[in-house]
Amino acid sequence: MAWLSITSVLLLSIICTSSSMAERVLVRTNQSTSTAYILASCRRARYPSLCFKCLSSMARRGTTIQTPHQLAQAALAVALQRAVRTRDYMVNVSRELDAKRPKVHDYQAIRDCTDQLNDGVYQMSQSIIELRRITQRQPPAVGRDFFFLMSNVETWVSTTITDAMMCVEQFPGRRTGKVKATIKGKVLNVAMTASNALYLFHSYASKYAAARGMHMP
Repeated sequence: MAWLSITSVLLLSIICTSSSMAERVLVRTNQSTSTAYILASCRRARYPSLCFKCLSSMARRGTTIQTPHQLAQAALAVALQRAVRTRDYMVNVSRELDAKRPKVHDYQAIRDCTDQLNDGVYQMSQSIIELRRITQRQPPAVGRDFFFLMSNVETWVSTTITDAMMCVEQFPGRRTGKVKATIKGKVLNVAMTASNALYLFHSYASKYAAARGMHMP
């Protein structure tokens, strides 16, 4: 009986170890497949290096990105995350400048940028919700319903890009202070990630429409 008990424990240990190894292999395979798909999909994005860097990072953290829908969803999520982080940074900068009684022009420019980024956060959030409506609707959105939802996403993301670039333009020239340079860099990154998201969403929308016999406007 003791021998059988030891044998059973050993067999159970081997099975558990094999299962754990299989899971790790599956995860690595999934990440590798996602990374290859992201690399191929980002090549024609406006900012391909940034596109691959952001999305492959999500894949390494366990997000599966192997379809046009998953790619568009991940890209919009990245753009929203960048917008939220930059908006929060701007809010903190505004508070610090308010305590120091800054120059009126600088303070107002930063406040305007904060408002624009706050709008961007809302617009990117809405675009993600609208993307879900395309696929979660039963039956799936087609015809006018699909093009209405598609137009909403493209409008919101495009507006986020426009607002971000308007913010950047409020700090002209290369010779700027550290805070202004940081703001410009962060806000420009928002515009770039949103631009990539717009491209990947449009790519997804084109394939979605083609698969259902719809012609893109």
